[in-house]
Amino acid sequence: MNAAFSFLSDLLPGFRWDVIERSLPFLLLGAWMTLRLTTISIAFGIIIGTFVGIARISRAKLVSYLAAAYVDFLRGTPLLVQIFIIYMGLPQVLGFPVPPYVAAISAMSINSGAYVAEIVRAGIQSIHRGQMEAARALGMTYVQAMRYVILPQAFRRIVPPLGNEFIALLKDSSLVSVIAMEELVRKGQIVIGRTFRPFEIWMMVALMYLIMTLTISRLVTVTERKLHVPG
Repeated sequence: MNAAFSFLSDLLPGFRWDVIERSLPFLLLGAWMTLRLTTISIAFGIIIGTFVGIARISRAKLVSYLAAAYVDFLRGTPLLVQIFIIYMGLPQVLGFPVPPYVAAISAMSINSGAYVAEIVRAGIQSIHRGQMEAARALGMTYVQAMRYVILPQAFRRIVPPLGNEFIALLKDSSLVSVIAMEELVRKGQIVIGRTFRPFEIWMMVALMYLIMTLTISRLVTVTERKLHVPG
């Protein structure tokens, strides 16, 4: 390892490879927190988005309007502002502080839910309406037809956009560093404060994000093939 860093140092004499070597374990902890935040948030986002997506196509006007308002507000405002509302604004209303971890998960989940809702809505509407009519003709209720016939087919089709949403949320998770959540970006800031070597650290942070996003992209591709997702 030392020989490799020595060789690279000869190629780029101004680049401090030893700083990266010492900081890597600390940055890996931040990368792990980034993955945890994103995975938990996307899981909640899929749950929220599924219900909101179904509500978006509901024949009940009030339900449809409320779902549309939710989607429009969350997609029309920056995630950073939503984080501030939950972390700094809600405590004034609730009367007690919201922990950074809870605020980060809440903001990311609610935000992701709005995007997933549109993905789910489009997926459901891509299924031929004859599927629903056939299910109802067999005696299924609307809920049963949606659960056993429509949603399974829709979810196969929305795997690619859900993968893209996961990647987008992974990168957007860097915004929670503003509320002192020690994910990858915040860990990078801490290391820079100790080493005063921003170029090396930010390049390493960027590389770690790239590795995570490429890995997720490959996993989504493999999942598509296994599910035989139509193009």
